Amino acid sequence: MADPDWGPVEPLPGKRAGKNGSTTPTKAKEPKTKGRLWAGRIAKVVAAAALLGLVAVTAIVFIGYNTVQRPNPNADFETATTFVYYNDGKSQLGSFAIQNRQPLTFEEMPDSIKQAIVAAENRTFWDDPGISIRGMVRSAWVIARGGDLQGGSTITQQYIKILYLNSQQTLTRKFKELFLAYKINKELSKEQILEGYLNTIYFGRGAYGIQAASKAYFNVDAKKLTVPQAAVLAAVVNNPSMFDPGVSDDNVPRLTERYHYVLTSMAQMGYITFEQAAQYAPLPKFPEVPTNERYGGPKGFLLKMVERELSQAGFDAGQISGGGLSITTTFDKKAQAAAVKSAQTYTKRSADAAGQKASKLHAAIASVQVGTGEVLALYGGPDYVKNSRNWATTARPTASTFKTYALAAGLKDGFSLRSIFNGNTFTPKGDSTSVRNEFSYQYGPVSLLKATADSINTAFVDLTTQMDDGPAKVMKAAQAAGAPKGAGWDDNSRVALGTAEVSPLDQANAYATFANDGTYVPAHVVKEVKDASGKVIYSADPQEKRAVSEDVARDVTYALEDVVEQGTGSTVRTLDLPIAGKTGTKDVADDIVSAWFVAYTKQISTAVMYVAGDGGNADLDDFRRPGDSTFFGGTYPALTWAAYMKVATDGLPVKKFAEPAWVNKDSAPNQPTYAPTTAQPTQTETAKPSQTPTAPPTTTAPTQSATTESPTKEPTKKPTGGASSGGNPNGNGNGNGNGKGNGGNGNGQQGADEAGGG
Repeated sequence: MADPDWGPVEPLPGKRAGKNGSTTPTKAKEPKTKGRLWAGRIAKVVAAAALLGLVAVTAIVFIGYNTVQRPNPNADFETATTFVYYNDGKSQLGSFAIQNRQPLTFEEMPDSIKQAIVAAENRTFWDDPGISIRGMVRSAWVIARGGDLQGGSTITQQYIKILYLNSQQTLTRKFKELFLAYKINKELSKEQILEGYLNTIYFGRGAYGIQAASKAYFNVDAKKLTVPQAAVLAAVVNNPSMFDPGVSDDNVPRLTERYHYVLTSMAQMGYITFEQAAQYAPLPKFPEVPTNERYGGPKGFLLKMVERELSQAGFDAGQISGGGLSITTTFDKKAQAAAVKSAQTYTKRSADAAGQKASKLHAAIASVQVGTGEVLALYGGPDYVKNSRNWATTARPTASTFKTYALAAGLKDGFSLRSIFNGNTFTPKGDSTSVRNEFSYQYGPVSLLKATADSINTAFVDLTTQMDDGPAKVMKAAQAAGAPKGAGWDDNSRVALGTAEVSPLDQANAYATFANDGTYVPAHVVKEVKDASGKVIYSADPQEKRAVSEDVARDVTYALEDVVEQGTGSTVRTLDLPIAGKTGTKDVADDIVSAWFVAYTKQISTAVMYVAGDGGNADLDDFRRPGDSTFFGGTYPALTWAAYMKVATDGLPVKKFAEPAWVNKDSAPNQPTYAPTTAQPTQTETAKPSQTPTAPPTTTAPTQSATTESPTKEPTKKPTGGASSGGNPNGNGNGNGNGKGNGGNGNGQQGADEAGGG
């Protein structure tokens, strides 16, 4: 009962008054703090701002919708050609296609592609107002936070952007796209919009529209597209450079994942059953499709490299092929012409002399500017259209050219050019087979300098085994210089002998590292890109890094100079330039599978590789010069190199290499590793072996590991050219270097290669 003097009884804290003054639990009132007061005020301000923002947005949409006019179609986009130039920015190398488009009516388009593209790109297409508000808000939020504007587009918006606008990533363009899409959705039927979209969108391979795409990918008319084929095209259209399997094998997994997404979406929308989606899971077959003749001839390889590099730099396929760009490459017109002429001249000469088909012999040339990484010239084959394999970017066994990395690793590890190694047949510690030199020449103890000049296999195996974890150090040196690890990079004592596979382009660039005093610069083929208005939108900016010390690089160069002056590379001395390089000839069983000459001046590094057969693994000996025992790197590869470099270096100032640093010259001389063997030394370091192969004094021929670089064939004609005490193999019997031995021109070179395994 209430007390009349006190009024109604107040409920206790935590209680709420009920009937008859009873109480029920309740939350106690908390006094308002300053923080809560400010929070309330801020909430009111935000609510007011949101209301004002909504009003503003409504006004913008109303004004935008009523004022925006449909512009004329992008005639420039439909016909704009991207031009590609040599490094002078004026001489045209080629172009990327004027749009390949063959319009179809909506009725002519199969249901398979209509359904696949809607399932892949815009499931709400048939019901939406032509725009995606959620996507627009997401894009606006991203750019407001400093990110790149992206995504959020319906099929209608994509169609508007391509046909009427551009690809600029700005809010202004995005809102104009929004207004136009909404308006056109009111003016055109969904069928008309989808027809226009499928006739306009870029599918890659120079194909704009579904008819051109069907031909480009499957060589069929669009009306015959199967569901799997349509699903592939619907997947590819999202980003042709990332999903087209013809661009790179790396695209296949990405395409497969996207393709499965399209099939699943089609099933979820009821276009196909889930059983059919599972049945269609494997990618359909991609037939051989005739390539656009724009890529015909040797230049096709260059254009494809440009496309790939720009794609990796973030350009989409539509920009590259139809954006009206001006692309300045790194290729030098004069050098490129010389590369084509040199490769084709010596390929034909070799094939004709041997009575073989020139189409079965493949010469590859890659030439890089020292210090910039700019690819000056590249010969990947005679005709990209007929055979798209680029031999200049195809990795093959490097043979003795890999010894250069062992040399660098040894110098870094504490050895010097004067360190002594085993020049005789021997069995490395822990191995079960012996290693020998070509025709089992026995050199005795040799310096690392001489081992490099004469390409002595045993000495480099000795060097590798004397280093702790030597094989790994050799491979690490190669990778640091710019040779990417690949097939044949075997972790064993014979790694320096060249089972490791590297492409000519990577070899040229890795050798350029030593010419550049030990600093690696990535190779690239695009120098600059301008848009249709002439604005520079891309400039190459390769990031250099230190691979080896300057002193090690100088000593490597000095040793490789000796290869040219006194060793297996003396064929190229006719250029009368400071040249450092290395020969290489690789055998597998009884076949010579690759022959190399990689060398550089102070300004240009160039690699030449010869391989044979469709896969580049056939026997090169079928193409050897008459009178030669085998197809050596010091023959046609060196001659090809010299013919190219004579033109490429014409007009350049003659620059000498720095003097050697003689790293580790004060360290105590090491001793060569010897293991019991029946073969006894027959030579000393100062006495160059006779050019006539002599079997070692043993009743049992030494065995050899399958990874040994030197060929095992006996010569069909023994070389009789003489040799000087300095090791010049190009002698006439008294070492005067005129290159004419009794066995014919070049036999002295041949003998040196045989002796050293070069």
